Order: sequence, then structure tokens, then C-alpha cells
Amino acid sequence: MMALIFASLRTRLVVLIFTFAALWGFALSITRYSIPEEMEEGSFVANLATDLGLDVRSLEERNAKLDVIHSKNYLDINKDTGELVIREKIDRESICMTKTTSCFLKMDVILSNPVRIFNIELEIMDINDNAPVFRRKTMHLDISEATPPGERFSLTNAVDADVGANSIKTYYLSESKYFNIDIQTGSDGSKYVDLVLSGKLDREEYAVHNLILTAVDGGVPPRSGTASIIINVLDINDNAPLFSQPVFAVNVSENSAAGTVVMTLNATDLDEGTNAQLVYSYTLYTSEKTQELFSLDPNSGEIKVKGVIDYEESQSFEMHIQAQDRGANPLSGHCKVTLFVTDLNDNYPEVTIKSLKSSLTEDVAVGTLIAVVSVSDRDSGVNGEVQLSLNQQEKLPFLLNKSSEGYFELLVSKPLDREIISKYEITLRVTDKGSPPLTENETITLEILDVNDNAPAFSQSFYTIHVVENNPPGALLTSLSAFDPDLNENQYLVYFIMEKEIVNTSMSMLFSINPENGDLYALKTFDYERERDFLFHIEARDSGVPPLSSNVTVHIIILDQNDNTPLIVSPWRAQGSVVEEVIPRSTDKGHLVAKVIAIDADSEQNSRVTYQLLQISDASLFSLDQYNGEIRTTRMFSYRDPRQQRLVIVAKDNGQPALSATVTIKISTVEHVMSFSETTELPLEYDVFTDLNLYLVIGLGAVSFLLLITILVIIVLKCQKPKPKAIKIPPANRNSVISRNSVISQRSSTIADSTLISSDAYWYSLFLAETRKGKVVVRQPIIPKGAGYFVSSIPRSIGPSETTDSRASTLEYSK
Repeated sequence: MMALIFASLRTRLVVLIFTFAALWGFALSITRYSIPEEMEEGSFVANLATDLGLDVRSLEERNAKLDVIHSKNYLDINKDTGELVIREKIDRESICMTKTTSCFLKMDVILSNPVRIFNIELEIMDINDNAPVFRRKTMHLDISEATPPGERFSLTNAVDADVGANSIKTYYLSESKYFNIDIQTGSDGSKYVDLVLSGKLDREEYAVHNLILTAVDGGVPPRSGTASIIINVLDINDNAPLFSQPVFAVNVSENSAAGTVVMTLNATDLDEGTNAQLVYSYTLYTSEKTQELFSLDPNSGEIKVKGVIDYEESQSFEMHIQAQDRGANPLSGHCKVTLFVTDLNDNYPEVTIKSLKSSLTEDVAVGTLIAVVSVSDRDSGVNGEVQLSLNQQEKLPFLLNKSSEGYFELLVSKPLDREIISKYEITLRVTDKGSPPLTENETITLEILDVNDNAPAFSQSFYTIHVVENNPPGALLTSLSAFDPDLNENQYLVYFIMEKEIVNTSMSMLFSINPENGDLYALKTFDYERERDFLFHIEARDSGVPPLSSNVTVHIIILDQNDNTPLIVSPWRAQGSVVEEVIPRSTDKGHLVAKVIAIDADSEQNSRVTYQLLQISDASLFSLDQYNGEIRTTRMFSYRDPRQQRLVIVAKDNGQPALSATVTIKISTVEHVMSFSETTELPLEYDVFTDLNLYLVIGLGAVSFLLLITILVIIVLKCQKPKPKAIKIPPANRNSVISRNSVISQRSSTIADSTLISSDAYWYSLFLAETRKGKVVVRQPIIPKGAGYFVSSIPRSIGPSETTDSRASTLEYSK
């Protein structure tokens, strides 16, 4: 088995050897072509079928292919025509990196069936497709301006990827009178260039030279490349500093402040760097006095004031100054500066107060002397002439009067008022006539002393104060304050009530005022039913000498409270007793059984009385009118009704809270009325035939009596009327009565006056109720103990009557 394997391998090796030998024989022939680089794609190179002696049809059959050795496949075989064509543009410089004159592209054409190889060499010929390029686009050279002409400077060469005639041929330099170039050829044929200095450099004339170097190849058309050459000329210290002028004249004001810049010297040096850095200094020709008064900055050349310049001491100064550079061999320039001192108005005018009053009373007369003022100025001429004035004189009540040369009097020109301005800051301004003028101010403080020239003033002239009755004694009513713009004791106020007697009672017994703060207090408890208002004056007086005062009117109005219980005056009854009424059982429906009348001493809503049934034996038998108190039957009596009925009536006012009173009425029924109910007659201390009763009697008896007899009876009754015995009011209680003018404003409280009852209709109703049985009877109302009121007479008329001074009130106070 192994023998068979070795025999088979030997046979195959022999076949391969013969095949390789045959192919090598075919490949020994080489075909060469030449083409320029950069041919377009598809361009014709050669006809391989013709050149190699091949049938065009066999190229496809024998699978002809092109194998490029060690390079990219730039060519291709057209098997239909047998032509060799450009597949991709060929760049000679990318194929042959070394700069040689010849460049070949080697390839093989391989055919199969049988195998055959053709060697082909394609020479790529150079074209001028690359321009010269400088390795450095910009070249910088630093050359001293002291460099002699003929000096050479090497420059960076340009390179050209092309070869032969297409490589760099020559260089050109832009036009310059200071530089040219020298071109040299190397052993390999490359061109080198040197920059040669052909003229004397001057940095002060041209500090920088900009040149353009151009490299040109030998191609057709030629290509070129450029580079920029920037030459910086280095400075040498060949220029001395120079001032703009040799002599300077400058004016300086006397008394110029230290640090004032007189002038700034500016020398110039055409050099640069340290060769142009200058140092300024005084020369030995400048005096020490000048150097003490003026400083010279060595770097900036500023001349400044250092000491005090006085025109009277020196009118001018002379300086000798040099400017020296900092070069290795320093150079210097010189100038002279003359300073002329200008005289100024440097002395301020002065104000002197010779005599002064620091304070004045506000009532001083116009023309009063306040101070004597003198003015002066140490300057002379116009600078020594001065003017004195008051600052804001139009707003001040003062003026200046020139008494003599340099002397002025400060006087009062208008009346003073401390309450408007209490202190003046008087500024005296003195100004000279120099240029510029100088001004000096002197301030005088003048205090205005107060006098008592302002009376106290209340915020209003009339005060109305409402006080609810039953106030506690000592209650604070209000605070009355006045203002006095004066000061100290002239401002301290004392308040008091101006004395005024009302019914022998002083106002100070009713009211009290705090003399320090004006708090007004009530000294007693007020009763609206006895006193309604008070009118008096309060005075505020300051503590000045002489004192000033003012007064204000105070109106105290007493407001009503519901503090009085309704008083039942009809039907009259003894204290705690039951009222008995007798009516016939045959009374019809609506019959007036009785009328309850109650009065309330309060006013308005507090005195409005309504009536209600509190208890009743038979609610179906009687009705009560809640407004007029009439009790009437609502039906006729039947035999089943008891003979006696009991009613409890409550009279209630409209106050908050409401107060009430009750009355119990016992009603008895009889078959026939034999007599009227028992009444209590009032002892007639006074004449019962007043105007009201007289007119009613005349009306009822007009049919029976003749007019003449009636008149005679009236005359007789008038003549027989005794004087009313009025109970005098104790002096201690008379202060409770005050009118609108500080007297109790009580109407003459007769029973018809509506002071104790709401309407005069009450008396008429009472009269009808008591005389319905044919007998004129006046019932005595039951007055609560301590109420202080009683009826002193029967009303003279049924209409309201006003109390006058000639007619005494019939309602008196009884303690």
C-alpha cells in the first residue's frame, strides 16, 4: 500500500515539474509599453491580442486575466477587442516614491487551457502635474540694522514631486533695494537659494521688510510656488532723544496745590526697546530752590508742584532738563523750561461780629439792633473790595444797614412770631470782587423768646354731649382740650367751669372739670323726667402774664331711660285695693264697663302704654282695647253667668326692658242700678271750676240755664277762687330744675300739659268716665311714694298750655 502511494506522488511531481518548465519558457519574453501619467479612465494603451499574437476569441475562452505585480491594478483587458485600457488614473508620484527618471509598472497576462504567461512592463512617463512647494510658507529673519551689505542668509528650499525638466528650474525674489537672492545647483541637480543683503539697513526707516520668494519649475506650462519672507530689523542705539522744542514757557498759579501737574515733557527717541526708554532729570543748571518747589517724574516727564508757590516771593522759575535713553551707550537731549507765576485772589474776606444779641423776644419793635458786623480783605485793589449780604434775605425779617466804611448793622425789619419760627440761622455772606471771587460765610444763631400772645383755642366752639339718665355720679362725660402754641408757662392751661347759678344752684355743683386735662365729669345722677338739658361755658386759661383765655359752650342733653313704671290713674283705687264696678245684667253687647288709664313719666317709646288682660273669669264676656284701655262687654249676660266677675289688667310700657303695673277690677251685676260706685273725692283745696270744668258744665247745662245766669255764676266762681297753695321747693333740690338756658326745661306741668301723661285726651276721657253717672267727681290718682309729683289743681283748659314766667307751674316738686 505504501508503495502505491509513493508511486502516485512521484508521478504527480514529474507532471508538475514539466508543466512549470513549459510555463517558464513562455514567460521569458517581455512586452514594453510607455504611457503618460494621469490618463483618463478607459483610455487605450495597446492591443494585446495583436501584440501577443493571440486570437481575440481565445481571450474569453482561455480566461485571460491581468495580474499586476506589487501594485494596484490600474489597467484592464477588453476581452472583446483584445485591447489594454486604463481602468483607473495613474499617478506616477504615488507609484514611484523615489525621485527617479524612469518608473515602470510590471504585470502578467495569464491564459488557461493551456496555461501561458506574458510579461508586460508599462513605463509611466512624468507630466508637469505638481507645482513647487515650500516646506515653510513663512520664513522669519531677524537682521540687525548694523549688518554690513553682502551678508548671506540661507532660505528654506522648495520641492517639486515632478522629475526631469518638470522639476524646479529657478527662483525669483520680489523687488527690494536692500535684498537679492543667489541660486545654486546641487550635485543631484536640485536648486538652492540664499538671501543676500545688498544695502544698508535703517530700522528707523523700515523696521520690517516683507519679501515674496517664488520657485518656478521647467514644465510646459511652468508651475510655481511662493513663500513669504518677513525680515525684522533689529535696533541699535543710533538716535539721541529729542524734545519738540528747546525752550518751553509755562504759566503756573500761585498757591497751586501740591501734586498739581504744571506740564508734561515728552521727548522722542526713534530707537526702540531700552534704546527708546527715556529718563528725565534736572541738570546742574537748575537751582535747588526750584527743585524744592517742583518735582520731575523721571519716567513720565511730569513736572508737578511740590512746595508752596507765592507770587510775592518769586514771579518766575527756570529749569534745565535732560532726557537720556537706557542704551548701552546712552544718548541724551536737553531743553529749558521757564515757569511764570500768576497772581491769584488768594486771601478770603473776613467777617467780624462786634456785638451780638443771641436772643430776642418776639414782640420787639421793628428796627431793633441785633449785631454790628465789620468786614475786611487782606488783598488789594479789586481783590480787596468786598460786599456783605444776607443769605436768603427775602425770607428773613432782617436787613443790613451800612453804618460806616466796613461796618454794617443787622436790624429787625419785620415783626417776629415765635410760633412760626422759633430760631433763625442768619448767614452773613461776604464776597470780594476778585476773579474768581472768594466768599466767606458767618452764621449767627438768633433764638426768639416767647411772650404770651396766643390765647388757648378749642378744636370747636360748641360741644354737644349726650348723657343717658341715671348715670353714676363722677362719670366721665367727655374730654375738652384746648391748644396754646406758646411755650412753658404761657402754654400751661387750666380748665374751669364758668360759674352760673340755676335756681340758686351753681354749675360747679352739677359738673366738675379736671383743671389739668379738661376731663368733664357729672357730679350727680340726672333724671330725664326732671331735667332735660344744661347749657354752660367752660374756660381754658393759660398761665402767662397777663393770662389769656377762651371759652367754649357745652350743651349737655339728658337722654331718657325706661326707668318709670306705668302709673294707673283710672279707675282710682287705694293702695293694694280692688276696684269695684257695678253694672246692670241687662247691659247690651259693647257696653263700656270701665276704662283703664295709665300714665308713664318717661318719654317717646318708653312712655307708650298698652293694656292686656292678665286674668279674667270669663274670657267670652269682656274685651279689652290694648291701646285705650276700654273694657267692654262682648255679649249680653245670661242667667248662667255668675253675678261677680274678676279681671286683672296689666299696663305695660314700650321700653327695653318693659315695665308694667296691674289693677284688679271686680265687676258686680245687679238687676237695677241703684247708685254709682263708691268714689273717693279729692278735698277741694283748690277751685274745681277751672276753665275745663266750667266749659263742660256750661255745655251740659246750656239747655237749662240762661246765658245771663251762667255768666253771673262764672263771675261769682272766679271771685271766690282761692290761691293755690304751692309747696315750695327746698333749696337743696332746686338744682334739679334747669331750662334750655341752664334752667330745667319743664313745661308748666299741669295735668293737661302732657308732661306726666301722653295726651290731654286723658283728662277728657277721665272726665267722661267719672261723670257718666251725672256727678262731677275728681278722683285722686294714686302717686307712688317718693315720686315727688302731685296734682295741685284741676286743668283750666283741655288744650295744651305752655308755662310762662307770669304763670306758676301747677306740677310742683315735693320731697
